[in-house]
Amino acid sequence: MPRRATNSSAPGSGAAPIPRPGEIFCPVGRALDLIGDRWTLVLLRHFLSGPKGFQEMRKRTGIAPRVLSSRLRQMVEDGFIEPLASDAGRSGYAVTERGRTLEPIVAAIARWWVDHAMEDHAAVTGGFTETSPQSILESLPFLLHEERARGVERIFEIRLTGTGGGVWTVQIHDGECHVEPGFAERADVRYTADARSWCAVALGLRDAHEALEQGLLIKDGGRDSLDRYFHQIGSPPRSRSDGRSEEQRSTP
Repeated sequence: MPRRATNSSAPGSGAAPIPRPGEIFCPVGRALDLIGDRWTLVLLRHFLSGPKGFQEMRKRTGIAPRVLSSRLRQMVEDGFIEPLASDAGRSGYAVTERGRTLEPIVAAIARWWVDHAMEDHAAVTGGFTETSPQSILESLPFLLHEERARGVERIFEIRLTGTGGGVWTVQIHDGECHVEPGFAERADVRYTADARSWCAVALGLRDAHEALEQGLLIKDGGRDSLDRYFHQIGSPPRSRSDGRSEEQRSTP
């Protein structure tokens, strides 16, 4: 008859008791103790693009004031951000050198979600039809096709009208991407569109070429397209009646 399994940690067994999680050397577990709460990396993601104040972070994240205040205080204590005082007397926060070391982790999480989980989330929520264009544009640095952008120098200007509209400059510099609000001093390509139409194109809910043909998206400049250098955030159409290749479709 086979012997019954016994609990090796039972009294009198002579085996060491099962340790508590904090007693085990686990770099993943210890890192998550520090940065694994719901908001730390989300907040850090926004501070990585530049200093921001309390109200601006509320608008970008939707976090309740009490929760945001608590998280910011903890991030200062942990050395990820530092408080700043502007000339106007308003307080703000900026990322520290320690906080900047987490940038590769933030980027990897963003890319993983877009590649492996976004479609499932969109299927449940019904997509992101109310997403602000600012949130999409500021996500581009995390979505850059680095292999296509190495050695590339391109400046895009995005002009959007309607709710959530504005002007942004997207600069690709040798495999890196920088997004800033405002007009570009010199743009290689300019896109003009209604903000809602732009969101639909960026998320793959509307074909970029159809938007161009219908006048919903206007492009001035060379053949370079944002699609060439960035992941298609949504699921692009699989086929078209005009028979154009995927590479041709990604260069409007």
